[in-house]
Amino acid sequence: MGAEPLAYQVAKLGESIEMDGNWNKSVWQKIEPLIINQHMGEAPAHRPEVSAKLAWDEDAVYVIYQVADRYVRAVAEKYQDSVCQDSCAEFFFTPGLDLGLSYFNVEINCGGTMLLWWHPEDREAVPVTDEDCETVDMGHSLPKIVEPEITEPTTWTLEYRLPFDLIKKYCPDASKPASGVVWKANLYKCGDATSHPHWLTWSFVDHPTPRFHMPEYFGRLSFE
Repeated sequence: MGAEPLAYQVAKLGESIEMDGNWNKSVWQKIEPLIINQHMGEAPAHRPEVSAKLAWDEDAVYVIYQVADRYVRAVAEKYQDSVCQDSCAEFFFTPGLDLGLSYFNVEINCGGTMLLWWHPEDREAVPVTDEDCETVDMGHSLPKIVEPEITEPTTWTLEYRLPFDLIKKYCPDASKPASGVVWKANLYKCGDATSHPHWLTWSFVDHPTPRFHMPEYFGRLSFE
């Protein structure tokens, strides 16, 4: 595993996109994936194969995950529940290069239940309100609740549209996506309370135990 932060170019969309969780639709086929395959802590007995793609338009950032998984579980039911305990895909990002170690964390389980917080560097973290969470349009391939755990190999998808107005409401100094703008970010996959827990990262995090809240190790997202 390398220690250099990774970089990814975020493609600009030329067409509207429906949030239906379809990894294979034409708009995503044109975009290169990033791979979430570096582990934190001990090497996991179960290592899902996780790909993600990001895109943007004038109003929002779009994220889609495809996870070739096993031991899949989702029991969280409402916003800000501890979805990291479930089979979960996460997007942590700092919307600009002049925001220090401030960041958002978007954590969504395979059933589409979301935790979303804003972490200013110099103040206490703030949970995004349920009303604001409702503005995140989402599609996913699995039902909201997956219990008991699915133990056979299962591929699932998760797709969502994160409005820039929501980002700007909590972080007024956020840099709006535009050609040449750079954000910092990391993407993760976890399943803390599944039968086969794992903690995977896109950009390498130099920490001996699993810990995702480390913006100093974020990679770079460059908007096309």
